[in-house]
Amino acid sequence: QVQLVESGGGLVQAGDSLTLSCTAPERTFSRTAMGWFRQAPGKEREFVAAISGGGSDTMYADSVKGRFIIFRDHAKNTVYLEMDGLKPEDTAVYYCAARSFRNLLAVSSAYDYWGQGTQVTVSS
Repeated sequence: QVQLVESGGGLVQAGDSLTLSCTAPERTFSRTAMGWFRQAPGKEREFVAAISGGGSDTMYADSVKGRFIIFRDHAKNTVYLEMDGLKPEDTAVYYCAARSFRNLLAVSSAYDYWGQGTQVTVSS
């Protein structure tokens, strides 16, 4: 019933940059924590990054720390994932997720709403 919309995926070369965006259809989600997860074929979905409802706190997976940045624009009800220095191992379907609370968590089960996913493919 609630749809988050991701965009920005594509095919890039190693070392390139890409920015994903996720727009929440309702203002309610601009006040709650949101996160990014990714899943490669045959592998479990893994945490990438999250941001608190107020935007003051962020969390990153060790594998992307220093390369990815999560930020949000409350006025636009949009959260972004800026990805720099992309590696082939970053290839996956990236999903945006929203919690029902303002505090951030790094576990997928803590998120209630999900987008359809956007494919990111990084060639060597």
